[in-house]
Amino acid sequence: MRNEIYSNGHRFLTQQLKKARENSGFSQKDVAELLTKTQSYVSKIEAGQRRIDVIQLQEFAKIYRKKINFFIK
Repeated sequence: MRNEIYSNGHRFLTQQLKKARENSGFSQKDVAELLTKTQSYVSKIEAGQRRIDVIQLQEFAKIYRKKINFFIK
């Protein structure tokens, strides 16, 4: 398995995170405030510049009211 941050699975995850946020009507700033993080944190995750772990993904899923498998290919 290649240890590449920009794998197809990672790209799919970041695209789904952005789609879920936009469909929920949130700005990156809104989500950052709910997570008690910076807007830059959310931006870097959506741009694929920062990886997230399963606990962080659960937090995003809860905010967007999505099941985890929505984000995973």
